[in-house]
Amino acid sequence: MNSEHILIIGYVWVEPNSSAAGSRMLQLIELFLQKGYLITFASPAQKSEKAASLASLGINEVAIELNNISFDDFIKELQPTMVLFDRFMMEEQFGWRVAENCPNALRILDTEDLHFLRKTRHQQLKKGENFTNEALLKSDDAKREIASILRCDLSLIISTYEMDLLKSVFKIDEKILSYLPFLLDKIDEDQIEILKPFEERNHFVFIGNFFHKPNVDAVLTLKTQIWSKIKKQLPKAELYVYGAYANQQINQLHNKKEGFIIKGFASDAKEVVKNARVVLAPLRFGAGIKGKLTEAMICGTPSITTNIGAEGMHNNLPWNGFVETDFTKFSEKAIQLYSDKSLWEESQKNGFKIINQIYDKKQNGEVFINQIKEIKGNLSYHRNQNFLGSLLQHQTLQATKFMSKWIEEKNKH
Repeated sequence: MNSEHILIIGYVWVEPNSSAAGSRMLQLIELFLQKGYLITFASPAQKSEKAASLASLGINEVAIELNNISFDDFIKELQPTMVLFDRFMMEEQFGWRVAENCPNALRILDTEDLHFLRKTRHQQLKKGENFTNEALLKSDDAKREIASILRCDLSLIISTYEMDLLKSVFKIDEKILSYLPFLLDKIDEDQIEILKPFEERNHFVFIGNFFHKPNVDAVLTLKTQIWSKIKKQLPKAELYVYGAYANQQINQLHNKKEGFIIKGFASDAKEVVKNARVVLAPLRFGAGIKGKLTEAMICGTPSITTNIGAEGMHNNLPWNGFVETDFTKFSEKAIQLYSDKSLWEESQKNGFKIINQIYDKKQNGEVFINQIKEIKGNLSYHRNQNFLGSLLQHQTLQATKFMSKWIEEKNKH
């Protein structure tokens, strides 16, 4: 039995059916379990009924509190050999406590995606500006997230675009970064064989969690700029919009007559996508890897998305459909893909190739686990090489510690 004990501090409890972040976390958990790690999962968030039962996987689930000394006692007793922070906000809250009470534990940050990249793009879009790296360098969110990356021993970066950005624009040393995309099973001939063919599939689909602003914006874009053009050429086609946490703004777009159907939460997203002919994802801002698009590839469903949608996801391989940022052309390509069987089948094959070459969980998982072993084998040397990180750890420890203790005192009274 492996003597490694990993504590995962979750920003939220794991909801693999609600978001790509949820399925990403489950992939990491499965990798650690497969390697024989003992896992404790702790979170300060409220648990929803959509949360997966980690206890059924033999994982200890613990509720923790923000700004509370009880966490110090908890981690002192637990003494994990590794701590994984789910998103930089959790590292900000608990990182200094881990460093103080458990200094020899390897600290890993799972970024999920670069939050500051998504936020800066959103702000620039709202102002009608073009996206620039200068805006990133000025962003307070970037300063917070980059500081968190520097304080950790290793940060997991999900897309090739974000790896390049951190190295070239922010000059982050590659030694503290690990490129780790989604960890997916290879698609074999047997799986392809049972997928529904072109003729048996109908309609367009969009799927996404509506807590996530890029998804809300994408559905509004479908409604205002894309769907009517498609519907005019394909009067029998319908667009089904699925996703957890749909708000009133989304629900009121439902219009049976226009074929714009809001379906809400899909308990089995793959089933929905496997029956659709084309996935539409007109994302105007965002970051990371889009779970809806890898899912489309796995289900053999071609997709049309924007540069931001496909960014960092397919290296130099051809997309499983089209990447188009002009929404008139986007609509034209959607009609073409929906109507042309041989184009559709070729696009489907491209998707299988992307999954098998880039997201192979066995290959990617091995590289990551070896990186962990290497760093753990020489942790003090690794940390000494990251002087900026230790400087930030020292400064943050002071500032965050006193702020947190002040909140703690205030809560007592």
